[in-house]
Amino acid sequence: MVEVREITIAQAQDGFRRGDFTAKELTAAFLERIMKLDKNGPRINSTMAMSGTALEDAAALDAYFQETGNFKGKLHGIPIVVKDQADTKGIETTYGSAIARGNVPDEDAVVVTKLKDAGAVILGKTTMAEWAAVWFSANGATDYEFTKNPYNLGHDVGASSGGSAAAVAANFAILAVAEDTGGSIRVPASFCNLVGIRATPGLISRTGFCPLIKVQDTPGPMARTVTDCALMLDCMVGFDPEDEFTGFAATAAALGLPRGGSYSAELDTGPEKLSKAKVGVVRQRFGPDSDSYCKAVNTVVSAAMNKLQEAGAAFVDVHIENLDHFLNYTQTYVLRSRSDINAFLATKPHLPQDLADIVPKEAHKPYLDLVSEMAHGPLDPKNDPTYVDRILQRDELKRKIVCLIASMGLDALALPDVKIPPPRFEDATNGRFDGIEFPVNTFLASQARLPAITVPAGFTEDGLPVGLQFIGLEFQEQYLLELARGAEAVLEARRAPPEPL
Repeated sequence: MVEVREITIAQAQDGFRRGDFTAKELTAAFLERIMKLDKNGPRINSTMAMSGTALEDAAALDAYFQETGNFKGKLHGIPIVVKDQADTKGIETTYGSAIARGNVPDEDAVVVTKLKDAGAVILGKTTMAEWAAVWFSANGATDYEFTKNPYNLGHDVGASSGGSAAAVAANFAILAVAEDTGGSIRVPASFCNLVGIRATPGLISRTGFCPLIKVQDTPGPMARTVTDCALMLDCMVGFDPEDEFTGFAATAAALGLPRGGSYSAELDTGPEKLSKAKVGVVRQRFGPDSDSYCKAVNTVVSAAMNKLQEAGAAFVDVHIENLDHFLNYTQTYVLRSRSDINAFLATKPHLPQDLADIVPKEAHKPYLDLVSEMAHGPLDPKNDPTYVDRILQRDELKRKIVCLIASMGLDALALPDVKIPPPRFEDATNGRFDGIEFPVNTFLASQARLPAITVPAGFTEDGLPVGLQFIGLEFQEQYLLELARGAEAVLEARRAPPEPL
């Protein structure tokens, strides 16, 4: 059996070239791990419906390679999993809701098609939060069974792309499709010791994805290494005439991005770029050391930044006036998500056509409060008298961040993705977060619609992963990946989960 733990794209494809194993054998090894450790054994519960054609698809790629001597694309033979927010032809897709059980799309999301065209093998779907709007992993489609954190099985993986993160961290796939509206790539990636990037919204098509807030939504990659993350991003970006937001992708291409034809083209310069980088630390969004959970994260992040500083990077504290107000006031989930999700449901006539007919007005579980508020928000966000002001202030927040970066000559902003380590499952229901927002720091990039990347920073004394987030300007994905590669090389903070995983 092929040894798949921590295998990279390059290692897998080198194995194909040498004849050590085939794409079908690699796919079979991952499927066996999923059956043994995800569906049974410790039962991580990261995957949902599985592809019935994965082995057949991999065998077709083997035949192509044997006949032509070439790979089909950059991801030839690479097993991946897909967040259940994205349509997958012939594979049940639930969008994190029990109401969509039995929903089997007849075509793929555009991103899934692009990945298949690049040679990826789709293994199956991954768990996600209810309607992508909860910070805990449980949802109605899985009967509210949480997804276990591979580093401590009593802790959650975060959300909403928690299943994608757990699957890659636990070596059930090499890569995963995730999606980020308010932090749904970066939070679970941080909680699972992974690399994940939120691209500038519009670089990657959302066609075939159930939305949350269309102007903030962006699919993106999760991987165990920066290089694999960059290679997957190559295969996801691009203009889609069905998604007018991807005019951003057309703009990026017209600007000659990515340089060298790949987001990975200059990753080897990452350590040098890190050594010359000036990074602004958003200290006001760190949690207080008086809170033991926050102190645990602060300790890891501070140690990581010290190591990066020793490697030459300069870290300077920055301050954004009225930041807490902006981050709270410019959220539009309750005002907009119902209309955006309803527009998607209109393309699925066999499903209910209004989120309010699916989700009860009173949440039946405490961590589902936001879902209920969203579902019973206005049918049209413009009907809310505060909506225009919130949008105007959201744009003001973006200008403040961009001007701060420019005026101080910063290469990026940095802060922990989340103020706390991965919570325990019982924290979803024991009142720990009652009356307060889940303490994420990901809204900063999301509501400013800027790119951001998370890279493993280290582990708490309890062995829980912590991520470090870098935020850049629009279209700075390539530089962020290079900066993250430099951090990855210095910190060497990625490690496989403990046995049996």
